[in-house]
Amino acid sequence: MDVTIAIDAMGGDHGAHVTVPAAAEYLRKNPHDTIVLAGLPDAIEAELRALGVSAGPQLRIHAASEVVGMDESPQLALRNKKDSSMRIAINLVKNGEASACVSAGNTGALMATARYVLKMLPGIDRPAIASFLPTARGQICMLDLGANVDCNAGHLLQFALMGATLVSAVEHKERPSVGLLNIGSEDIKGNEVVKHAAELLQQSDLNFYGNVEGNDIFKGVTDVVVCDGFVGNVSIKTTEGLAQMLGGFLREEFNRNVFTRMAGLIAMPVLKAFKHRVDHRRYNGASLLGLKGIVVKSHGSADVFAFRCAIERAAEEARGGMLHHIGEHVEKWHHARQQQKVAEAS
Repeated sequence: MDVTIAIDAMGGDHGAHVTVPAAAEYLRKNPHDTIVLAGLPDAIEAELRALGVSAGPQLRIHAASEVVGMDESPQLALRNKKDSSMRIAINLVKNGEASACVSAGNTGALMATARYVLKMLPGIDRPAIASFLPTARGQICMLDLGANVDCNAGHLLQFALMGATLVSAVEHKERPSVGLLNIGSEDIKGNEVVKHAAELLQQSDLNFYGNVEGNDIFKGVTDVVVCDGFVGNVSIKTTEGLAQMLGGFLREEFNRNVFTRMAGLIAMPVLKAFKHRVDHRRYNGASLLGLKGIVVKSHGSADVFAFRCAIERAAEEARGGMLHHIGEHVEKWHHARQQQKVAEAS
């Protein structure tokens, strides 16, 4: 299945210097797909000339006259910048001209604009940010990573439905397992919201594993880990900080003296393999789930390789029919709940 991806070419810390080369690299590997670069035409064309690439039917430019700043207020961006590269890329998805949108821009503005333009899927109350993380067994999908600070049990159930559907679409797993992040594996642990969410998950048709703790995430105990946005964001930022610290420690130790530098040279193949396995750039691209359209948020500081991975993530979701499956799954759950209420009433 060929897909068309709309890219906010001006978003992120590096803008067109990263997004345009990443788009060109993606098309070299996926020549039957189409990329639409939304942004300032002069900036995009300058990058294409530097790459020796020309715009054409499968690499199009859609002009925008405005750019949303990384520190700009989401409300002001939504209200005042209707011709921004971000808004145009999302509009292309809304109008059916693109299968998905990718942006490295301001997260708050992207969420606000996408929710306003695309609207929510029926049966979903709030969008959630989901991302894949490396584990000892492969990778895991975790959500919400910051879109919703305060959640009720119903929201957590919806996140679980969307996360499981995302894994099914991307990894082609029929019944991915779902874990609920908690402070203990026992049913009596956690606050009332988490306890109630566990009950709802047990009653659903999801493959609910049960409670998982923080140290279970990177063991790959489940395919999906569900939590509220406050816990999820703190968890992911803590993980990033730990990874940076360990990387710094390794560099310091191998550069301590001539002998450790020699040891580093000998260990270089192992270190390169290790770096590849834990390279966060391979997992770049967080999905904004719950919208009537596929939107993938790249890290703002992403380089060309990382941004290309975000484009690939969006294409995988579009090819896997994620939106259709989420809607189908949520509708099925609501129908089951209505039948249960009728049965309880009688």
